[in-house]
Amino acid sequence: MTISVGDVLPGATLVRMGAEGPEAVDVDVLTRGRKVVIFAVPGAFTGTCTTAHVPSFIRTKPAFDAKGVDEVICVSVNDPFVMGAWGEQTGANDAGITMLGDPQSAFTGAVGMAFDAPPAGLIGRSKRYAMLVEDGVVKVLHVEANPGVCEMSAGEALLEAI
Repeated sequence: MTISVGDVLPGATLVRMGAEGPEAVDVDVLTRGRKVVIFAVPGAFTGTCTTAHVPSFIRTKPAFDAKGVDEVICVSVNDPFVMGAWGEQTGANDAGITMLGDPQSAFTGAVGMAFDAPPAGLIGRSKRYAMLVEDGVVKVLHVEANPGVCEMSAGEALLEAI
């Protein structure tokens, strides 16, 4: 079942690169008592994800901060090493965007956003979406119908919705 506005995010563990290596991040702890933006992409280092989606949140990060968003988070079904390198390469890390891996697709599956695109070599990936979450509850959710498009899930579109 796909998550909807008004739903509580399911429990899941994501992973990030820390100073000492991979670190587990509990989604409940990450969102409890906080206002966060979570955007998800089909894959790190892929075309639209790298040239449109991440840059849209780099551009809008200061505006989200001004609206009281505590953290902007990018999630992809990749390992934390890939997410760390991708964050460095795109400038997302320097912009203050948190890059989290969902290597077992636990979070992606729990929110009902898993998809496959065998012709593109994408198996067990995430749909492209963006959401505003307050205290673990989804307040705004924008899901792209086509994973190769970044319009309604872009930083500007989410910012306009809040």
